[in-house]
Amino acid sequence: MHYISDVLYWISTGLLVPVIILLIYFFLRSLILIGSFFGQYLDTRKTGASLKKELSTLKKEEVETFISKLPQNHRLLSVYYLHQMWNNKDHSAKINKLLTDFELDADKDLAISKTLTKMGPMLGLMGTLIPMGPALVGLSTGDIASMAYNMQVAFATTVVGLFSSAIGFITQQVKQRWYLQDMNNLEFFAELLKENQTK
Repeated sequence: MHYISDVLYWISTGLLVPVIILLIYFFLRSLILIGSFFGQYLDTRKTGASLKKELSTLKKEEVETFISKLPQNHRLLSVYYLHQMWNNKDHSAKINKLLTDFELDADKDLAISKTLTKMGPMLGLMGTLIPMGPALVGLSTGDIASMAYNMQVAFATTVVGLFSSAIGFITQQVKQRWYLQDMNNLEFFAELLKENQTK
């Protein structure tokens, strides 16, 4: 039994370095996510709001005029898919596929936020618990310096993990609302195109 517990201790101690490396990676990735999220926020606030307003009063006779006003190259997924749907306005099956493709692309964009939300606390907890063993050993032997160092590592990994998770959670919640609104707009636009087909 003592041998088995030693093996478990060696395994858990060996995991500390990979956990710290992953936490550093997720921390850097969360900083990059903040930058891209801010850019997406500006685009959504500027273009997304006007899209929502115009689509709310759009009639099937005005669809071509509406599309001509949209910028050709835009970073918003919804604008890209509006153009694609217009280019395939005579193919109902293709329009339905584009709606599904939009959902897949939106989910792909949310992937990093979901990963940070779930993996941040997991890695933070692992980074907290792993150094606690050596810290307790240091405490029992009177090695206060070793105990203090291990406790410092434990607290640092917790903070980094929670920070990454918080960034992931906030961006995920906001982006999900954006994409739900975009999906609603695209479905409405698809219905207008289908109405035009039946004229």
